[in-house]
Amino acid sequence: MREKVEKALAKIRPALQADGGDVELADVTSDGVVKVKLVGACAGCPMSTMTLAIGIERTLKREIPEVKRVEAV
Repeated sequence: MREKVEKALAKIRPALQADGGDVELADVTSDGVVKVKLVGACAGCPMSTMTLAIGIERTLKREIPEVKRVEAV
């Protein structure tokens, strides 16, 4: 599943990079929790919670049904 998550994140990454940020995959647990680290401008952005929930989590859940939730680390 980690490879699927990496491919999905590659689709999201250009939008984050356009604003000076990025996302790194930290871990994918066996129970479907994806742990990511927001870096660059995303790390300190007040909208990072929205980016995580609406942008990253929604996309991953849509593309990979096994994903249960996404957490920032």
